[in-house]
Amino acid sequence: MASNVTIPNLISIFRLTLVPVAIDALLAENWGVAFWVFLIAGVSDGVDGWIARRFDQRSELGAHLDPLADKALLVSIFVTLALIGALPAWLAILVVSRDVLIVGGVVLSWMLGRRVPIRPLFVSKANTTAQIAFAAMALSSGAFGWDPGRLWVAGEIAVAALTTLSGAAYLVEWLKAMSAAPDAPGRPAGESERNDA
Repeated sequence: MASNVTIPNLISIFRLTLVPVAIDALLAENWGVAFWVFLIAGVSDGVDGWIARRFDQRSELGAHLDPLADKALLVSIFVTLALIGALPAWLAILVVSRDVLIVGGVVLSWMLGRRVPIRPLFVSKANTTAQIAFAAMALSSGAFGWDPGRLWVAGEIAVAALTTLSGAAYLVEWLKAMSAAPDAPGRPAGESERNDA
């Protein structure tokens, strides 16, 4: 297991610093800057994952920091797009509510002294992919002036459906874990599998 001070973790921290830059660019309706910031963040996400695997620089911190940086950027973009009227408010509320549900469930389980295993589910990975694709479409259409047309409606439906399904899937997993015996084994301590919730 690598130290927590690794190149992938530093890249993830850099990606977190891009969040306020993206928000400021969108609020100023500087679509070009927002798009390129999002693109840089996406490339850096792939690079830090490759470095972690190729040079065995995976760490417990990185397992949480990497998805945190991804979620911070995605949620910020969806909320800001809704604030400037470029995205339906209900879609941003749905995206945020799903993440609040998951985080709230984890915090509540910790408060009750129960360790709930959080495993990346297929539907969650599909949801993240759909959110990234939709955000990229929204930012690129604003930056380059192209009309997504029906793709926009299809994207809204895909994001809404997958966000709802993944939230429901994690809720079912949480209820199963919380109803299990108190001494039932949870996620092993120190496990560093990336969580793409």
